[in-house]
Amino acid sequence: MTIPRVRPPYVADERTQLVGWLDLQRSIVLWKCEGLSEEDAHRPVLPTSPLMTVAGLLSHMRWTEHCWFEVLFQGGDSAVNPQFDESAENADMRMEGVPLARLLDEYERQCQVSNEIVAAHSLDDLGKSSFYDDPPSLRWMLIHMVEETARHAGQLDTIRELLDGAKGYY
Repeated sequence: MTIPRVRPPYVADERTQLVGWLDLQRSIVLWKCEGLSEEDAHRPVLPTSPLMTVAGLLSHMRWTEHCWFEVLFQGGDSAVNPQFDESAENADMRMEGVPLARLLDEYERQCQVSNEIVAAHSLDDLGKSSFYDDPPSLRWMLIHMVEETARHAGQLDTIRELLDGAKGYY
């Protein structure tokens, strides 16, 4: 799956615009990984945040997609997601030795799964997870994922500039 790095249309239905903005942020995440060496993808640049690497953030974003759309929205199994592993803090960001190409592939595939879930449901549908007393709608989750992905894309922008000087929005 290739996620285009384009803004959604100025005039479109709500779903097209929400998914379009999310896909743009996802594509920026992928763009920030282009041309990185394995060493740089796993290199921490913030002394007090050793897990804040390109590889760590990419993995975190993959599992965040899984968390919100498969677990919290569809009520799927949380046991396969390291974000729910209480025995290891930030388990989803511990990517020592995991190749960048694998992380990129897993993230792109997870984004595709997320988009398939979104396409099959109403924006008004509520999450099915038992984690909530008052579950959020799919619309709320999409807006949250735009925010979450954009925040991490900004972190990747900073990390990339610190690694090799590469910068740019899109």
